[in-house]
Amino acid sequence: MALDIKPGDVVRLKKPHPCGGYLWKVNRVGGDVGLLCQTCGHHIMVSRFRIERRLRAVTRPAPASSAASPESPAS
Repeated sequence: MALDIKPGDVVRLKKPHPCGGYLWKVNRVGGDVGLLCQTCGHHIMVSRFRIERRLRAVTRPAPASSAASPESPAS
C-alpha cells in the first residue's frame, strides 16, 4: 500500500510525542518524512516505513477557494 501524504497534511500517530501531542504537520515527503509537532513545535525526520506503520489518520487542509465571494458593503 502506497503512503498518500503531502506536505501540509496533518497526521495522527499511534503513540504520543513526549510533550503529549499526537498531531504532526508534514513538512517534507521523500524517503524520509519531515514532521513538525503541533503541540511543542519539535521537528523530526522519520523513515517512510515507520510512518506507514504508526499512522492512524490523515487530515488534509481545506483547499483555498480562488474565487472568493466579494463581501457586500455594510449600510
